[in-house]
Amino acid sequence: MSYQQQKRILDILVSIGLMVMFLPVWIIVPILIYLDSGFPIFFKHKRVGIGGNDFYIYKFRSMIPNADEILHKKNKKLLKKFKAGDWKIENDPRITKLGKVLRSLTIDEFPQLLNVITGDMSMVGPRAYVKKELDEQTEKYPETKEFKSLILSVKPGITGPWQTSGRNEVPFTVRAKMDAEYAQRQSIIEDIGILFKTPKAMISKW
Repeated sequence: MSYQQQKRILDILVSIGLMVMFLPVWIIVPILIYLDSGFPIFFKHKRVGIGGNDFYIYKFRSMIPNADEILHKKNKKLLKKFKAGDWKIENDPRITKLGKVLRSLTIDEFPQLLNVITGDMSMVGPRAYVKKELDEQTEKYPETKEFKSLILSVKPGITGPWQTSGRNEVPFTVRAKMDAEYAQRQSIIEDIGILFKTPKAMISKW
């Protein structure tokens, strides 16, 4: 059996297992989001996946409605800060109070299990980048351009090397290299190892 076949079987088994195990989350979290800030419950955002093809990633909404539009069209000062911080904002004012809790527990990312089942993502892989972010960051850091094709040669993952090695504290230059090296190795043993490391990485954020 090839690595890709093994990986797909692992993806299906783990994603379905987690959806069943955390069934109460799918019921309780939408109610809490609605009570906290209304609709929509889910947030979808276009990302670039394997082969450079676009797809929509799904999350529980952790920001105010229309947060992306506010950032890119209505708040130039915040957008400048966002890009200066390598596409991250410390203490992002768009995140709701409930959203902070969901993010700290990584619960906001649970709907990505649907992306795994549909085949757009894998349980383990490089970060699911926004196309514009990947383009601008590799231009900003020319030494990372060589990693771009490797990153896009495999499916993005819910978890991966950078997520279990410091996450937001890892700068783009290091993260891109880690993602590219992961794509080169393609090891089911490493995938399983990363899955086992993920709960500890989640707890370390608390």
